[in-house]
Amino acid sequence: MLESFTKARAMNFPRQVLAGHGVVEEIGTMCEGFELKDTALIVTGQTTGAIAAKQVEDILSSAKYEVHRIVTGEASRTNIVKVEEVAKDVKAGFLLGVGGGSKIDLAKIASFNLKVPFLSVPTSASHDGIASPRASIKDDGNSLSLNASVPMGVVADTSLIFRAPYRLLASGCADVISNTAAILDWELAQRLRSESFSSSAANLAKYAAESIIENAAMIKPNLEESVWIAIRPIIISGVSMSVAGSSRPTSGSEHMFSHVLDKIAPGKALHGEQCGVGSIMMMYLHGGNWQRTRDALLSIGAPTNAKDLGVTSEQIIEALVHAHEIRKDRYTILGDRGLTPDAAERLASITKVI
Repeated sequence: MLESFTKARAMNFPRQVLAGHGVVEEIGTMCEGFELKDTALIVTGQTTGAIAAKQVEDILSSAKYEVHRIVTGEASRTNIVKVEEVAKDVKAGFLLGVGGGSKIDLAKIASFNLKVPFLSVPTSASHDGIASPRASIKDDGNSLSLNASVPMGVVADTSLIFRAPYRLLASGCADVISNTAAILDWELAQRLRSESFSSSAANLAKYAAESIIENAAMIKPNLEESVWIAIRPIIISGVSMSVAGSSRPTSGSEHMFSHVLDKIAPGKALHGEQCGVGSIMMMYLHGGNWQRTRDALLSIGAPTNAKDLGVTSEQIIEALVHAHEIRKDRYTILGDRGLTPDAAERLASITKVI
């Protein structure tokens, strides 16, 4: 007698994505279309998001919404609690993350915990979390990846994102390029550990990475069209996580390397920058075309070596040696025992990271 089939899983996606010049003007119409009728809380920061947050507040106020705003700092447990407390105090019916990655992460975690809708309004694109169901927070010097709400809607206004430092966009592109190594890790885990694998999720993540790599020469500073070229793959990369039900298609050994580097050299480089450099080395270990990865990063203007990241050769080697200790539940090319210091130094030297 055959056993009954019992597998089941939910996949949540944004209901609407607006991308392009001036689309922030449609935020009120989007909220009305979603039939959001309650008080709105904008989660923003003091830098890139401040001007955009005022614009969003004015638009929503004109649409007869009661709007409150909280200005906060990095994505940390303390700030998550602050956002949730304010949301409860004002009886917010929905949240909007208006700003960079940390503000969107705070809004999406609070949305998840409070079980209220969330809209993503990025003012920079430094990583692929714009539309993903995951969020990164800092906790006692460690980087944690947590479950979070998928945004009900995404409003990616290229004219706003264009105003942010180009380094942030280059970092976001590097984060998506690193999918190439993450997918190879996932395929390896399927072969060696029989890990569940989603071809659909992997293909989305690969498509996003290839879109950035193939158009790398067109992604340049001081060009709004560069944001237009990059933003769709960055969003699709985030959606691939919703299909997979985890960050597997976009996060492997290269992210583990980045997380260790965060601990031993905090604040030196951006997340996407570190993942990009990590992917060069992990592609080499996989026998992949690491030179193509490196050339795409160079073309975009993203870091490709220790000096670019602002770290030492010794720190790169240390991060490689200890990367396998991060997320022991996630099998990668680094295996269970990781790299020896000699192997790590040789890897970094061959790939010109040190």
